[in-house]
Amino acid sequence: MTRSQLETTSLGEIVASDFRAAAVFDRYGLDYCCGGAHSLAEGCSQRGVSVAHVLSDLEALDPAAREIADDDPAALVDYILSHHHAYVRRSLPLIREHLAKVVAAHGERHSELQFIDSQFSKVAGELSLHMVKEEQMLFPYILALADAVRSDGPPPPDMFGTVQNPIRMMESEHQEAGDGLAAIREMSHGYQPPADACGTYRLVLEELQDFERDLRRHVHLEDDVLFPKAVELESKADLITRGLKSHRWE
Repeated sequence: MTRSQLETTSLGEIVASDFRAAAVFDRYGLDYCCGGAHSLAEGCSQRGVSVAHVLSDLEALDPAAREIADDDPAALVDYILSHHHAYVRRSLPLIREHLAKVVAAHGERHSELQFIDSQFSKVAGELSLHMVKEEQMLFPYILALADAVRSDGPPPPDMFGTVQNPIRMMESEHQEAGDGLAAIREMSHGYQPPADACGTYRLVLEELQDFERDLRRHVHLEDDVLFPKAVELESKADLITRGLKSHRWE
């Protein structure tokens, strides 16, 4: 894709075609999720950043690695697990520990901290369960679909009726987690520490902001890259199955 074509391509489409672009857009504050329908040029104009600089950073990405999203669902799943699921599991106990200290020290003067602590605990519990469902059920099924299509073999045993059923559930849970963190962002005034904030207070707000930023990348990779690929694989597997059945009757 040429530079001029990239400029008129939506932010969401660019990340869907190469998920590593998310890190580039995050550096420049470009919203590829809620604002993902905007073109690259529009997004840069709104943020007051140089389109040329963003394009240069995109072009610096290794072209060979772009195949990971299109041709290798296993590599994409591995990336999600090793980068995002691992990050969530590392971060949750640290953030909860820091929040508990901050609530104890500053809760009386800043009543919003009780809400933030409660809301994050809810997000943490639901997200932990969510990841287990993906790791133990949905992701293995998607990989089995990919293996079936690759080998022109029969699809895996039907667990869900259609893979779109668990995908809809995962997408709904993604939205709930995003809404929970958005509420924390609003209550913390955009993660801005008050004048009397101690070091731990400032640290936990930075951690919460980083957590929300990572979740945006995490959700985008699943909702806009992996899950559409899974639906496509299921369709191909169905066609292979029909072909195998037809062949038996020839």
